Amino acid sequence: MKAVCVLTGDGSAKGVVRFSQETAKSPLHIVGSFEGLTPGKHGFHVHEFGDRTDGCTSAGAHFNPTKCNHGAREDAVRHVGDLGNITAGSDGKATCDFSDNMMSLYGEHSVIGRCLVVHAGEDDLGKGGHELSLTTGNSGGRVACGVIGIAKSD
Repeated sequence: MKAVCVLTGDGSAKGVVRFSQETAKSPLHIVGSFEGLTPGKHGFHVHEFGDRTDGCTSAGAHFNPTKCNHGAREDAVRHVGDLGNITAGSDGKATCDFSDNMMSLYGEHSVIGRCLVVHAGEDDLGKGGHELSLTTGNSGGRVACGVIGIAKSD
């Protein structure tokens, strides 16, 4: 199965992320490109709702069906929607290319119909000691988002 997300925001930040997964039990492959970001790291998460009626703020909290604390993408205990950070260069561009074993396009961990959000600041991966570290990674406001939709398969 394949999915795609086109991210936009109030400013110049935008991007396209493609998802692919061969079977419900295989890892989810995520590839994306972004532009218009401020240089540096930006938190990158799937949020619970595909609702953009109030811009990116109506997307809700991080997608967390297991009710765990926030963490890094590599952590065994984390929100399903936690994807860590993307890093923008001095030109405002960033890319990502990785696989994830917790997130899926199938079943109860499916991200189809949910919002993918890029945040203004760096995600501390739940380890920053800030009051928001264990819920949001203290990654700041939302600069771009988009709804993840089913894409045409080859």
